[in-house]
Amino acid sequence: MKVIKTIEEMNAWSNACHKNDNTICFVPTMGNLHDGHLSLVDAAKEIAEKVVVSIYVNPTQFGENEDLDKYPRTEKQDLKQLESKNVDAVFMPISDEMYPKGINGNTNIEYADVPDLAAKLEGRARPEHFRGVATIVKKLFDCVLPDHAIFGEKDFQQLLIVKDMVVAQKLNVIIHSGAIVRDKDGLAKSSRNQYLSAEHRKKASILHQTLIAARRKIQSGNHDFSEIEAQSIEFISENGFLVDYFSILDADTLDKPREVNQVILVAANLGKTRLLDNMRVDAPKKP
Repeated sequence: MKVIKTIEEMNAWSNACHKNDNTICFVPTMGNLHDGHLSLVDAAKEIAEKVVVSIYVNPTQFGENEDLDKYPRTEKQDLKQLESKNVDAVFMPISDEMYPKGINGNTNIEYADVPDLAAKLEGRARPEHFRGVATIVKKLFDCVLPDHAIFGEKDFQQLLIVKDMVVAQKLNVIIHSGAIVRDKDGLAKSSRNQYLSAEHRKKASILHQTLIAARRKIQSGNHDFSEIEAQSIEFISENGFLVDYFSILDADTLDKPREVNQVILVAANLGKTRLLDNMRVDAPKKP
């Protein structure tokens, strides 16, 4: 497994792979890897001959009240896990490489669709988050030169924004999605879960249970989405969560839901930990 620190070396490595007719699947991460990330690595190995994973904590997707310095860095452990998965290369750049003009320089990509989609859900509380995400994903694509890239469905809004960005920027990268990996009680795997107290960890699976209950109501023919949302928020709140949103939306656009193709998304704080989850009402059709 090759560990690469510079853009020049990453470009050279990828160009050599392409010269040998090897396709590349890219898994972008901020490190602190868990089973969800590793499932994406497994999926990537089925997609392409070579797999590249990045570990980079991107400063431009952190807001003013979010502590970039406290984001967990577990690079040694991450590299061991990736080596055990036989990853071909790990790209670990520093910010001076990714943002040579500084993070306050002229770094944002020109992507007009970002403000529209990013203004909803996560974007209400974190208005610059998705512009930071789109910017770094584009930069990483320019470094890694992948044929394919894979993103987890747990960050469903992010996945849609990346797909839209690839179309808007006319990038020759095929975007794949990886299913949510859950603990036995249904809690979605996340780096944030480690911040839950023992008491809160016992309650955390209520989000998953509420998603299942809402999906069953819709599948039984109840299309009073506002009522289902209100009932779900009430139940979650009664169990000690501070709910940001519980929304039933169109799974392609995150606009008002139609009678088919819905996704249910939830974000709520349990203590000081913000948890995200989502569930498709109907499983997406395979291409």
